[in-house]
Amino acid sequence: MSGCGCGCACTNTVKETGSESKKVLEALAKCAGPCGSKDIAEATGLDKKVISDQIAALKKQGLVDSPVRCKYGITPEGKASLG
Repeated sequence: MSGCGCGCACTNTVKETGSESKKVLEALAKCAGPCGSKDIAEATGLDKKVISDQIAALKKQGLVDSPVRCKYGITPEGKASLG
């Protein structure tokens, strides 16, 4: 059974999802302000659907917020998670 992409602990995609989440967080950390999905996709090389799934999961964890409609930013917790 494959992972569902919702941020749950589906065992077949934990490593891949973690890698994708890190890429999204790193891209957001480099943005001067809120970034759109297109900007994140260009910075990471990930598909927009993957970006959307990762953003939703990261928002639930409190690592990403949405200060402007359809734009995303990294929270202090998100920056701390990058170490």
